[in-house]
Amino acid sequence: MKLLDTFVAKVIEASDYTEDDMFYLRNRVLALVGEDGAEQETQETDLIALKEELVDLAVKNGKVGELMAEKDCLGAELMNFITPIPSQVNRRFWDTYAKSPQQAVADFYDLSKRNDYIKIAAIAKNIAFTTPSQYGDIQITINLSKPEKDPKAIAAAKLTKASSYPKCQLCMENEGYQGRINHPARANHRIIRLNLGDEKWGFQYSPYAYFNEHCIILNTEHVPMVISKNTFAQLLDIVDIFPGYFAGSNSDLPIVGGSILTHNHYQGGRHVFPMEIAELDNEFHFKGYSDVTASYSIHYTKLYDDTQSLSRWSSCLSNGNSRAGQ
Repeated sequence: MKLLDTFVAKVIEASDYTEDDMFYLRNRVLALVGEDGAEQETQETDLIALKEELVDLAVKNGKVGELMAEKDCLGAELMNFITPIPSQVNRRFWDTYAKSPQQAVADFYDLSKRNDYIKIAAIAKNIAFTTPSQYGDIQITINLSKPEKDPKAIAAAKLTKASSYPKCQLCMENEGYQGRINHPARANHRIIRLNLGDEKWGFQYSPYAYFNEHCIILNTEHVPMVISKNTFAQLLDIVDIFPGYFAGSNSDLPIVGGSILTHNHYQGGRHVFPMEIAELDNEFHFKGYSDVTASYSIHYTKLYDDTQSLSRWSSCLSNGNSRAGQ
C-alpha cells in the first residue's frame, strides 16, 4: 500500500470527506510533507501511525524541522483533516446531548482520541497503582507521558520572537492554533461551548491525562482563578451537565499547586478518588437544608519558615444517594 494513498483513504473513512475529495486531500497533504517519498510503501493501517510516517517524511524533505515541537505542529495539522470545524463539533455535541448526554460526551471523547489530540500512546507509559496505608488506600501516579524539555528546543525558544498570543494554554484562542516552538500545536483542538450560571465556559480534554477521561472546564475569558461561593455552584453545575464525571478545582494559591492560576478553570473526569469513597467525618447540617449532609477535613502543611498553612478541602456533599464535590 502506498503511504499517501492509504492516509487519504483513512481520512475519508474517518471524516466528512468523500471520494470526490481524494485529489484535493492528496494535494493538501503533499503541500505539507513534500512529494518525494509520498508513494513509498507502508505496512501501517492505523491513521495515527500513518500520520507519524508522513511527519518523518516531511522531516526528510525539509518541510519541517527535527524538533519535537515542530513535528507536533505538522502532526496536528495532518490530524485536523479528520476533525470537524468547531461549529460542527458543537452542533453535533448538543444535538446528541438532547437525546443522550452520555453519548454526546462519549462521542466528543472518541473524536479527541481519534484525531490524536489526546495522546493515547504517550499516556499508556504512565504508571499508576494503589498502596494501603492507615488512612486507606493511597493512589500513586507516575506521569511519564508528557515529553521532557528538549535542550535543543529550549535553545531554539530563546531565539523565537516573543508572543503573548494565546495568552496561556487554557485560552479559547488555542482552538485551531498552529503552535510554535514554545507553545503547543492545537490545530486539531476543539472546545465545547457551555454556560455555567450566567458565564460562558468551554469543555475540552487534557492531551496528557492524569486519570480516565481527564477533562478541563475553562472560562472563555482570560481571568485569574478565584475560589469563592460561585466556585461551588459551578462545580455542582458541571457534575449535573456531565453525568458520571467528577469536578474539582485546584487551589487559587501559588504555594499549593502547579495549576495555571492566571486562567480560571476546573478539572474533571471519570475517576473515583479516595476522598469520594472515604467515610464521612465531622458531620453537620445546614439550617433550612435538612436533606443535605456535609462534612469536612482539615490538612496542615509545614512550610519552609516553620509557619503553619491551612489547606481546606471542599465538603463531601450528600443529597439523597448522590455525592458530589472535590
